[in-house]
Amino acid sequence: MNSKTRVLKAFRKLNGNPDRIPIQFDLCRQLTESFGKKLGIQPEYALSYYEDLTYRISANDIRTKLGSDVVVVGGTIARGFIPEPVQDNITSNEFGMFMKPTPLYVEVVKCPLENASSNEDIEKYSFPDAYAPGRFDEAKRDIDKFGSEYFVIGDVEISLFELAWHLTGLEKYLVAMMCDEPWLELLNDRVEKWSTGLALQLVKAGVDAIWLGEDLGTQTSTLISPEDWRMKFKPRHIRMIEKLRHENPNIIIIMHSDGAVAPLLDDFIEMGVDVYNPVQPNVPGSDPRELKEKYGNRICFFGGIDQQFLLPSGNIPAIRAEIKERISILGKDKGYLLAPAHILQADVSTGTIEAMIQAGMEFGTY
Repeated sequence: MNSKTRVLKAFRKLNGNPDRIPIQFDLCRQLTESFGKKLGIQPEYALSYYEDLTYRISANDIRTKLGSDVVVVGGTIARGFIPEPVQDNITSNEFGMFMKPTPLYVEVVKCPLENASSNEDIEKYSFPDAYAPGRFDEAKRDIDKFGSEYFVIGDVEISLFELAWHLTGLEKYLVAMMCDEPWLELLNDRVEKWSTGLALQLVKAGVDAIWLGEDLGTQTSTLISPEDWRMKFKPRHIRMIEKLRHENPNIIIIMHSDGAVAPLLDDFIEMGVDVYNPVQPNVPGSDPRELKEKYGNRICFFGGIDQQFLLPSGNIPAIRAEIKERISILGKDKGYLLAPAHILQADVSTGTIEAMIQAGMEFGTY
């Protein structure tokens, strides 16, 4: 059974059981470089239009060699675009965000719409072209290379809310929401158009799934009220999903949100979402048994392995025990893609990652 069939069976899109629970993981740059040297593979980096997504869509050669059943592709910077130096190591990306690298992430330190106050300000802002030449060259290359054997996800994270507030700054965006400032809807319209354009091109290129979403939760609750999300963003996600399914009725929709977002799961299902990611442990509403019992016949799960504490600890017996438990609960009667609940960072050793993958294969057999 190849990896594509394994994932499609796990997600109940093909009849019968997979031979085992499928596995997926993302690697930060440090881990990508370490595994590249270990495997003798030169990493290939697809430079995302939003820098932090780069490692979602890079080094598919390395990840598949390690045991991933999944390839992730996405939009990159437009052909010929070069980030503009601003100061020291800060550069300006296609959106005009000033981006500063840190040991873990690339942070937005200046937002292009931080002074927006009217529809005119939003209209004057020059959005990047989702259809710019070269934006999907790397995605198409990897789809051609891996698509017959591996399950291919098209990544369109920071789809709506998160991209919009990265353009204005979070505080400004939330205050504008609270005050019902009219220019916010125009900004949301433009973000929706951008993300829909990206997703449609990935569907046309032949991905098996689209990975939508943004971080809607904190460690204790949703970041905005469920009522506000339902009013402001749920209709937009519904429109996007309808357009994607018009292009390909069989496209699988994955919704990502870190944090305590259990109050939104019924909404995700109503929208037509097939898979919920990352099933973050250690937050309210994340008990795997409760999730499986309440939602398991209506949505699949993707993630679930603790990246905050457990994997960095390097405690192999505890990691193996958690993986075995997650598989026994979330993988019962299919419906589970095993993965860490976040991109693997440099605080997780290569040996721990190899042990995680081995445990998934060992305990995941049907």
